[in-house]
Amino acid sequence: MSTLTKMPDSAQDTDLVPVETVPLVVDLDGTFSRSDTLHEALLSLVAKQPNKLPEIAGWLGSGKAVFKDKVAEEALVDASILPLNQDVVDYVADARAQGRKVLLVSASNQRQVTAVADAADMFDEAVGSGPDRNLAGSNKADWLVERFGENGFDYVGDSSADLKVWPRARRAISVGANSTMQRQVDAIDPEAVHLSPPTSLANRVKVHLKAMRPHQWLKNLLVLVPAFAAHDLSAVGPSLVAFVAFCMAASCIYLINDMLDLEVDRRHPRKRNRPFAAGTIPVAQGAVLAAGLFVGSFLIATLTSWLFVGVLAGYIVLTSAYSLVLKRKLMVDIWMLGALYTLRIIAGGAASGVPLSEWLLAFSMFLFLSLAAVKRQSELADLAKRGMTETDGRGYRVSDQPVILGVVLAAGYCSVLVLALYISGTSVRGLYGEPGLLWLVCPLLLYWISRATMISYRGEMDDDPIVFAIKDRVSQLIFLTCAGLFVTSAVL
Repeated sequence: MSTLTKMPDSAQDTDLVPVETVPLVVDLDGTFSRSDTLHEALLSLVAKQPNKLPEIAGWLGSGKAVFKDKVAEEALVDASILPLNQDVVDYVADARAQGRKVLLVSASNQRQVTAVADAADMFDEAVGSGPDRNLAGSNKADWLVERFGENGFDYVGDSSADLKVWPRARRAISVGANSTMQRQVDAIDPEAVHLSPPTSLANRVKVHLKAMRPHQWLKNLLVLVPAFAAHDLSAVGPSLVAFVAFCMAASCIYLINDMLDLEVDRRHPRKRNRPFAAGTIPVAQGAVLAAGLFVGSFLIATLTSWLFVGVLAGYIVLTSAYSLVLKRKLMVDIWMLGALYTLRIIAGGAASGVPLSEWLLAFSMFLFLSLAAVKRQSELADLAKRGMTETDGRGYRVSDQPVILGVVLAAGYCSVLVLALYISGTSVRGLYGEPGLLWLVCPLLLYWISRATMISYRGEMDDDPIVFAIKDRVSQLIFLTCAGLFVTSAVL
């Protein structure tokens, strides 16, 4: 038996239409998918072919429709791993169960819309923009009315552009609308349906903070090392300012890196829950946040010294090169990760004016090379557990684990050797009253490096050894003991 529904006042009030005969039209970006496929495709294109930037900029002069078509010719988002809005998916499934025709109609390019519809296997038809038509706002409304008649369809959308479509639909269905938009939609259709209410401000702040990876800021404490290693408390103030600047710059790079790694992260069992991969933060918002952090980091950096500003600029250049190119180069990525740790120590010296010891630089070079290799080894062990043979987007194979293991142990043990040579030298006596206590640090570090290597080789470590060290009780005890030995040796 058919369910009858009354047409709105704009149509003939006496007309009763079986609901199953009313097509359901669903938007794509921000509605069916939590992400924006155009922005993601553009980001992927720039990441893979940065030399095309001038050409891409030229496409903008030809209009939105041509621009979308050109981007789609070069790059499409993998539709099989898009983060879908489950509320909308369920709504579509209910409509199909009623026997209704369901269409995916989007301002995205036809190629992308077709790819999403094919992957979802939930739509009877997929319609998108072409080189001569941008199917957004009033253009979409006109096309739908021409196809189904005034008030002859239900429409599911999410943005202000859809305010041009909802007045011409039989039923308005909003997705993720805030209170202001809900009032606008309700004014158009008093019986409007609102799906996926927006998250609270506190939750949005929490998600954006998560994307900035504050737990990784602990790495930036390395800028304090020169001041403490030289026992110069007057240098701590400028070093703390440098710490804040580095945290902002590092978060900027993390945001960019996550946006560039969207497809790889979405295929990863844990990284797919990152805010950009999960679609909880649109890449357009991420770009604005990254730009703000970038500017803020340099403004704060100017409070120290221009030498530090130069080092910070070098850090951003190197990390950008890593994100765009170097992370895909075999072994180069490990060396670069290790170098970026040491660069933080150099930055601390530049900010505080403390001369850097060659012993400190040699120790950090070997130790951080070892930690970078541990990170890669953990990823390879995880791939082996999942039955995969090669990394996605990098140059490693699971069979490379023995070579990476050699780098981990050789570099880690060399760092302890450098520390032992420093302790046995004459320069240590000017800073430590009882340098003999420092010998106890060497076996503790040897044990920690060996233990961390075993855990990562077994695939039982998080991808990042710093995260592991923060959470691991044994690591916490070892590092607190080492710190206590240095402090005790200095005060005696």
